[in-house]
Amino acid sequence: MTDTAPDTALPAGLVAAADAAQARTLHVVDGAGLPAWRQAQPPRVRAWLDAQGFEGHAGTWLALPGDEGLESAVLGIGDAQDPFSWAHAPNVLPAGDWRIGGAGVDAACVLGWGLGAYRFTRYRSGGRPPARLVLDGAHAEALDVLAACLRVRDLVNTPTEDMGPEQLEAAAREVAQAHGARFESVVGDALLERGFPAIHAVGRASHRAPRLLRLDWGDEAHPGLVLVGKGVCFDTGGLDIKPADGMRNMKKDMGGAAHALALAGLVMARRLPVRLTLLIPAVENAIGPNALRPGEVIATRKGIAVEIDNTDAEGRLVLGDALALADELDPELAIDFATLTGAARIALGPDLPALFSNDDALAEAWLQAGDVARDPLWRMPLWRPYLRYLTSRVADMANAGSRMAGSVTAALYLERFVSRGRRWAHVDVYAWNDNDRPGRPAGGEAQSLRAAWAMLKARFAKD
Repeated sequence: MTDTAPDTALPAGLVAAADAAQARTLHVVDGAGLPAWRQAQPPRVRAWLDAQGFEGHAGTWLALPGDEGLESAVLGIGDAQDPFSWAHAPNVLPAGDWRIGGAGVDAACVLGWGLGAYRFTRYRSGGRPPARLVLDGAHAEALDVLAACLRVRDLVNTPTEDMGPEQLEAAAREVAQAHGARFESVVGDALLERGFPAIHAVGRASHRAPRLLRLDWGDEAHPGLVLVGKGVCFDTGGLDIKPADGMRNMKKDMGGAAHALALAGLVMARRLPVRLTLLIPAVENAIGPNALRPGEVIATRKGIAVEIDNTDAEGRLVLGDALALADELDPELAIDFATLTGAARIALGPDLPALFSNDDALAEAWLQAGDVARDPLWRMPLWRPYLRYLTSRVADMANAGSRMAGSVTAALYLERFVSRGRRWAHVDVYAWNDNDRPGRPAGGEAQSLRAAWAMLKARFAKD
């Protein structure tokens, strides 16, 4: 792997040194480091710090006046390796260009500043422009990681009218073209002809045709990596219709697809030596005359007959067909991302994705990468005795059937479509911020993506 140029132009809040205006200096401290930094300042600055009661706590800042007004500022952070420690800076500092004093800019700073400066501006202006961080030196990888995170946010934030199956296809096709990847879409009744009956069954009631999106990239001699993302562009729940509160934010039910697509783009941008395949079953779970009914038995690509206990457990149905194809490709590693269950949110809350894996070493590597990247996950068990909750009296299995251990049974359902011995991981992700916090604006969010990249890089990179 080489340090190639970033995948996209600089996002809001970041500026190359050559393009920066007259930049002010930003001093960075934490509570422990404040005394030494303070002691090194001239008397008038020390007096100003004391007068303002500045203690260097995380999330704080203080303007430092000079002879002609604002001259510099000091920023309080917590864990310097946590991007979100930096995320308040672009919105609290006065507009203009800022250069970090002392040690300068590292990857966490670039990521945090870019995440903090993000606004979703497709339908309205973004308000006051964020303060800009001057980038001295190359930060290509950090910028590519940031671009992937922002891609997730943009895709998830876009309403379904502008991000249905066909628009999701266009977004995936654009990423494929940008990196010279092969791209294919299997649409509508062609899904039945090509062996994806479950994807067709879930999406057939919508006026927007269901489809399976496939991207292939890389050298055939490299190890295989398949990324799968749940692309339910809107989820009414089907005939087991969701209540209004449960349906309100269901534009985000393609959050798994957004994660898989963004990670695929990152893998290609950084030229990770893998044979990559991206699979996205893109559907709208709608209500219509031919909507999937509770009690029906549907076919799957794997040959497993599935009884529909609940039409609102549709994500696992479309993922099952995609995972069956992933398994046929015989990769070294298969990973799926999905906004799959409310049970995972009840268990772990909105910030902590649930990780399931049939490989202990893979799971541990991902958890450790999450700790280092400050992008945590929590491993949940594939407790196979709970397969009894998916028992059907008329088919090989049911798609639901109990309120018990909902995220576990969903993962166990998916595991049925992966061959024994295949390294596989499933991430049940929320992909959403319920409210505004520094660097985490309300709306779509990339979760476990930075950790996934760190894990894949450690596993596959040659240098």
